[in-house]
Amino acid sequence: MRFEITSDFKPTGDQPQAIKQLTDGIDSKTEHQTLLGVTGSGKTFTVANVIQEVQKPTLILSHNKTLAAQLYSEFKKFFPNNAVEYFVSYYDYYQPEAYLPTSNTYIEKDLSINDEIEKLRLSTTSSLLSGRKDIIVVSSVSCLYGIGNPDDFKSNLIQLKKGQTIARNILLRMFVDSLYSRNQVEFNRGNFRVKGETIDIFPAYADIAYKIIFLMMRLTLLNLLIQSLDKYLKSLMI
Repeated sequence: MRFEITSDFKPTGDQPQAIKQLTDGIDSKTEHQTLLGVTGSGKTFTVANVIQEVQKPTLILSHNKTLAAQLYSEFKKFFPNNAVEYFVSYYDYYQPEAYLPTSNTYIEKDLSINDEIEKLRLSTTSSLLSGRKDIIVVSSVSCLYGIGNPDDFKSNLIQLKKGQTIARNILLRMFVDSLYSRNQVEFNRGNFRVKGETIDIFPAYADIAYKIIFLMMRLTLLNLLIQSLDKYLKSLMI
């Protein structure tokens, strides 16, 4: 899918010239470019138009979470049909372990993880592994730290589509291998539940769950019943 801006506004003033110069700079592989403008001059809208022109996956770095959240919201509105992701540190609070020799005091590590931000980070990883090119990642400097080997993520990637043939137990094993937990009581992100030939799974990176129904199992049982009934009727006729 191509990047396509959804907006009632068009570039005006100095914006068309800035968009052209920035686009030409990217096409000519200029390493550094600077967009100047006062607050409220439409720099975000200008950059959005540059992204639409060059049609390349884009990483937007911010120096703090607050500005990153603002940029994420703005780009999400400009590109509602594309993958705009948010990737910042998921720690609300982090206290590293420490030792104070003067008082012989050991301070244990303490932290608090924000579940919503963790979901958005997983959504970013999922989009990057999906193979799509229309991705904008708005991030803080936390993206500089490694999140693991991409090959490990790809090896646990599960792709399902309507009409696909796969054994129920094999799919359940794949969920477990991808660190999903089976929970019949509390159904939230990162869990799945099973009832007969129906599986409900709640992806760790989404706000909606999915229901998977194994129709082939139902059809197989029905065929067995029909065959048994047919044999019984034939035996009565003999």
